[in-house]
Amino acid sequence: MGVSLKLQKRLAASVLKCGKRKIWLDPNEINEIALANSRRNIQKLHRDGLIIKKPSVVHSRARVQLRNEAKRKGRHTGT
Repeated sequence: MGVSLKLQKRLAASVLKCGKRKIWLDPNEINEIALANSRRNIQKLHRDGLIIKKPSVVHSRARVQLRNEAKRKGRHTGT
């Protein structure tokens, strides 16, 4: 955990057009990623699979649908 990859993560987020929380940097290749200090290098690492854009997080509506079902039956009305 000696090397800071803040710059690489920021550049990757910019290159891949997403937020920093969506960037995955391969923990086995930290030394190689640390050497990348330009957008071109970051793009190359992305093509090689060392930097990945994580999928968007699912926001499930299952609980909302269950609650609405109950409300249609008259539950959760407060009386």
